Amino acid sequence: MKYLIIGLGNPGAKYENTRHNIGFKVLDKLASLSNISFTADKLADIADIKFKGRKLILIKPTTFMNLSGKAVNYWLQQSKVSIDNLLVITDDISLPFGVLRLRKKGSNGGHNGLKDIQNVINSVKYPRLRFGVGNDFLRGRQVDYVLDNFTDKDYTTMDERIDLAVKMIHGFTTIGIGRTMSDFNGK
Repeated sequence: MKYLIIGLGNPGAKYENTRHNIGFKVLDKLASLSNISFTADKLADIADIKFKGRKLILIKPTTFMNLSGKAVNYWLQQSKVSIDNLLVITDDISLPFGVLRLRKKGSNGGHNGLKDIQNVINSVKYPRLRFGVGNDFLRGRQVDYVLDNFTDKDYTTMDERIDLAVKMIHGFTTIGIGRTMSDFNGK
């Protein structure tokens, strides 16, 4: 079984510790557990890992957040992975920091990365793992907020929450999305 695990974010050191890049941080942790590093490839940095007899293709798009669909579509075609075995990890301002929600499908919720994926692959029926980054910003300052660095307070629980996200990815690829949602959503 093959799975395509996409972590959304923006490339470059300037964005490394921003809220928008939590998808990259989750994949970095997942790769590090297998002592695997990412290599540059077409439209993305990529790493392949094995987990319990499954191949996980980890993708960090280098297209910038608002053009993530191009990379997702390319790697779906290139890896010949079913949309059911695609998982997109993204930041979510409608969830408090560290709250994780796995969903089988859904709207883009105003997230430009998800909006572009939806437009390019012409579907909202793909699994996504939403990582809450909170919404402590003034009206009209959403972009500044997601492109700002995490706070010291965020860092106090970030490792624990990233570890939980990794467990959810492992669950998605082994016990399936339904049971993983039941076991982990809301924790």
